[in-house]
Amino acid sequence: MPRTTRTPSPRPATTPPLSSSSCEGAVVHTIDLTTDELALVPALCLSVGAVLRIEDIGPGEVTTDSPDLVDQNYEAGIVEIRFVRTGTVVVTIPQADDAHDVTVVIR
Repeated sequence: MPRTTRTPSPRPATTPPLSSSSCEGAVVHTIDLTTDELALVPALCLSVGAVLRIEDIGPGEVTTDSPDLVDQNYEAGIVEIRFVRTGTVVVTIPQADDAHDVTVVIR
């Protein structure tokens, strides 16, 4: 008996809605201090729930100016900063004897 197969119908193309905002969603944004130059890291715009992950850093070296907007953890050379409320946070990261400020807008 011949077998019948069904050809799946193509799905309509979906286009993400256009946005005037350049904010990323609730993503993990990684900065690796062995390869990334902090002077080239722009200000970031992230959604609540996003994580800034900083690799190859010592404990207590990364600071934020708004600890009430973040949940910060350190383990094994990695700092993870989860943004838990809307607002603006300045994250200070040392690299090569300089302190670099990365401004993060949380939406």
